Amino acid sequence: MEIYFEDGQAVSEEIRKTMERAACRCLETEGVDGQRAELSVTFVDPEEIRVLNRDYRGVDKVTDVLSFPQFEGADEMPQQGELCLGDVVICREKAAGQAEEFGHSFEREIIYLFTHSVLHLLGYDHMTDEDKRQMRQREEEVMEYLGIGRQENGQ
Repeated sequence: MEIYFEDGQAVSEEIRKTMERAACRCLETEGVDGQRAELSVTFVDPEEIRVLNRDYRGVDKVTDVLSFPQFEGADEMPQQGELCLGDVVICREKAAGQAEEFGHSFEREIIYLFTHSVLHLLGYDHMTDEDKRQMRQREEEVMEYLGIGRQENGQ
């Protein structure tokens, strides 16, 4: 699994490795070969993510994370060759505020948002109650796998 960061936006080695483990776990559970997969991560300010949210989703407000998938879902991905999953865009300021609001670390919030976004890249969504339940269940499974599930954080 290769994760590319926008120039000058790299995260700590610990967060990068945890992001890689999270992405690999998401891919593994969907039967996608993580060895040939890649994605990009960009951190933006609140204004930039608001504009992206407005332009691509028609929602004119700041959000925490946006996903730009290359495919509709794992079943549409090519079976061989390099696999570019898409792009993840995270608003650091929004993530910091949510971490404080939820009473956990900034690092945990970044990993959660990243995991959420990778699942979107794999075709998950939360438009219906059932879709939301399935996505939340998968998020929790991945976070627990990483050792940063809700119970590990007193939540």
